[in-house]
Amino acid sequence: MNFQFSVTTLKSNLQTVRARIARAAESAGRDLNGITLVAVSKTIPAEMILAASELGVRHFGENRVEEAGEKITQVVSRAPQSTWHLVGHLQSRKAKEAAEFFNLIQSVDSVSLAQKLAARAAAIGKRMPVLIQVNVSGEATKFGFAPAAREKFFADTREILSCQHLDIQGLMTIAPSGTDPNAARPHFRALRELRDQLCAQFPDCAWQHLSMGMTDDFEAAIAEGATIVRIGRAIFGDRN
Repeated sequence: MNFQFSVTTLKSNLQTVRARIARAAESAGRDLNGITLVAVSKTIPAEMILAASELGVRHFGENRVEEAGEKITQVVSRAPQSTWHLVGHLQSRKAKEAAEFFNLIQSVDSVSLAQKLAARAAAIGKRMPVLIQVNVSGEATKFGFAPAAREKFFADTREILSCQHLDIQGLMTIAPSGTDPNAARPHFRALRELRDQLCAQFPDCAWQHLSMGMTDDFEAAIAEGATIVRIGRAIFGDRN
């Protein structure tokens, strides 16, 4: 692939995505500044991530710790303003590396993982920002806490909130796959309603973020209150 052509396409894609986010925010009566675009850069080389950074992208999302580490090191050396989100499933044995490389871990899906992240954060003198991943759709193929078991979910949340070296900033979910964004809206709405319940149950936590919405459904997510949208394909194209 010709790199210069790819940068041209990247610029066009970013302009389109940003315009769509702006329209969705306006339609929902929301402040555009309250929505963070995370460009999901899994499998994307460091050079293309740097090109996106030069086009004003500040937040990047990676799915796998082992792939991300080297890329993050390369990019941060030239774009120190970049912020890194882990958006994929995190195995407990990778918690140490994740705490060191990432600025925000969006996929905390168990109490034991939260405790391991907190222990590593304490060891390196860091307060680790995290989101709690919720499996709103209840799909067996997805990770995350099951909100239907409400008492257990609240008990698990209380344990995570007790981890002193974690900064719990909100919730994350992945809607069922599909091309109809309207079908995703009930799942996004359910996450927002769950966040509101958590605000009432645990008022000392800000719960400021709802990370939801990807290439096929981010406008529906914005309509339902997303503060973070995770977009890969619409920016970087299909992965080969």
